[in-house]
Amino acid sequence: MRKEQYREMSAYLSGTKKRSTIVKTLHDILPAVMYVFYPLQLIYLAVTDGVLSERFLRVLLIPLCTFLMVTIVRAIINAKRPYEVYDFTPVVEKSTSGKSFPSRHTVSAFIIAMAFLYLNVHLGVVMLFIAAVIAAVRVLAGVHFVRDVIGGAAIGIIVGVLGFFVF
Repeated sequence: MRKEQYREMSAYLSGTKKRSTIVKTLHDILPAVMYVFYPLQLIYLAVTDGVLSERFLRVLLIPLCTFLMVTIVRAIINAKRPYEVYDFTPVVEKSTSGKSFPSRHTVSAFIIAMAFLYLNVHLGVVMLFIAAVIAAVRVLAGVHFVRDVIGGAAIGIIVGVLGFFVF
């Protein structure tokens, strides 16, 4: 998206309390859903399979390693965020500078969704949908470029396919 598109979108979504509240609520609630259900899934696996089971270790270590890898990569790349580049106020309050690519929220949501897909197809599809909405909201909120969330989704999906279904 171009500068004008980000500014117009931010102005429109911030233009009424209702619109900004919807974006802010989705921005806050959807990641919380993922980050609540993920530990619950780990607890369930620990109880049913044991903490040394292959399924438990995969569901624990693949997302953890992915998160750590992405944290390092984005610190090295240190890409600016849309509100830094285009000088506008994002819909959600954000003061972070740089570290925009890839979107860590998006990577985390997609790798967690892939973990759920590995364990249960139906729940995994629901989580993939939530991950996609999280990615879209990150752009709508003005805190990430489209490339940031596409890159994040690609990393989460590729690592998830390789880690959960190939190796």
